Amino acid sequence: MNLELDDLYNKFQQFSIDLFQDDLINWFLQEKRSLPWRENQDPYRVWVSEIMLQQTKVDTVIPFYNRFMERFPTIQALAEADEQDVLKAWEGLGYYSRARNLQNAVREVATVYDGQVPANAEELGKLKGVGPYTTGAILSIAYGIPQPAVDGNVMRVLSRILFITEDIAKPKTRKIFEAAVEKMISQEDPSSFNQGLMELGALICTPKKPACMLCPVQEHCAAFKQGIQEELPIKSKGKKQRTKPYLSVIVENEKGELLIEQRPEEGLLASLWQFPMADATEVTIEQLAYWFKLEYGLEIKVEETLLPVRHVFSHIIWEVIVLRATTVSDGEVPDKGRFVSREDIANYPFPVPHQKIIQQIHIPE
Repeated sequence: MNLELDDLYNKFQQFSIDLFQDDLINWFLQEKRSLPWRENQDPYRVWVSEIMLQQTKVDTVIPFYNRFMERFPTIQALAEADEQDVLKAWEGLGYYSRARNLQNAVREVATVYDGQVPANAEELGKLKGVGPYTTGAILSIAYGIPQPAVDGNVMRVLSRILFITEDIAKPKTRKIFEAAVEKMISQEDPSSFNQGLMELGALICTPKKPACMLCPVQEHCAAFKQGIQEELPIKSKGKKQRTKPYLSVIVENEKGELLIEQRPEEGLLASLWQFPMADATEVTIEQLAYWFKLEYGLEIKVEETLLPVRHVFSHIIWEVIVLRATTVSDGEVPDKGRFVSREDIANYPFPVPHQKIIQQIHIPE
């Protein structure tokens, strides 16, 4: 790593950091998008936005952010909220562990730091779900502290600007880019510098077909000078997603209520609600009624097959066969889960695959 850092510092010998800062910051201040989390520098608002923006596009986040901040406008409001209400507000954004970690961290801020988001990297970095990038974003944007905030966007931009060919999929490579930002960041306006790099990656220096002719820092870009900007960054491919088949059954009782259950408190989609699901590698449609009797203590009759649901997570693909069933005996109480009215379904947070199921059975919102 020391050798790699030496190579990095050599790149700066013929690189004007001052001019780069001026070109980037001036462009950002003139061209930055009007986004709700940029209305002020409230560290809580910055924090929420950065957590939501992880692995999610800006246009997708905006309506969720506005609703979330209306519902939980302060540290105290989020700290005191019921987790199910928080998950419901997060419903549709995905990566629900982000919401749980955010609330846990906010509760710690409320109790340990008297509701004030810490203004130093050590204390911020100890909070649940706050990694180096989020730490740098909060410190630089909210507090004006020159701290690197390196994510995939920033690594892509700087790999081209500085011609860095290390594999960005390797964790150790991030250290190289953090060292680069430490060297380059504006001490006078670290907020605009870091946001400028992020904005540049989002609008101009995109993964494919970067708009180099519109780039405000084109004259500083080593990759552009060599005509190889689209070949960077170097990123090795991750593991191939595996496919998991399921049967999901919508069970309706004599009152027209539907059976739902809560997922475990740990693991994928923790604490969210769903319709009962069976592993389709272990249970066939023909075996479903028997399996259901064993698992839920209910006798059901499968009525029809609905449209299948396919949902792609970061590491796994769900392929769900959706069935509709009714209970055979009146007044049965399930061994697990609960029957709820169609109107009350809207009060429970469901993951996207089950929201797609809900759409098929015309449940009122």
